Amino acid sequence: MSFTGLFESGEHKRNLGHFASIANMAAVDGELNAEEEKMLRRFARKLDIDESEYEEVLKNPTKYPINPPNDADRRLERMHDLFEMIFADHEIDDHERFLIEKYAIGLGYTAELASKLIKRSVEIYQGGLDLDDYRYLLNRK
Repeated sequence: MSFTGLFESGEHKRNLGHFASIANMAAVDGELNAEEEKMLRRFARKLDIDESEYEEVLKNPTKYPINPPNDADRRLERMHDLFEMIFADHEIDDHERFLIEKYAIGLGYTAELASKLIKRSVEIYQGGLDLDDYRYLLNRK
């Protein structure tokens, strides 16, 4: 196998593990609703997950390990993806919060940093932005 093939294989495994984490978050509260199914399909396309992998992951999402990306931006992007899935139903429950904390630590965040990141992300997704944050996000390019 070529060096490029090894990289692509490793990247695909990371994407598959990330997709499994997203699917696990979607399934945590029971059956998938239409919005969750739509988002899972979108993430599958984004992460280059084919139909057979999609079906296999949905059967048992906990089977796939977390393979954290090497850079901070990619880790943050993965957290963002999970928050989009969690807030598909516009709320976060205790089990979802527990899972995302475990995932954040699995991505390489310290427990303290993971807690701060999750607390702030929940505030953002629930619309709890103060004026300065709102202004910053509007003016950011």
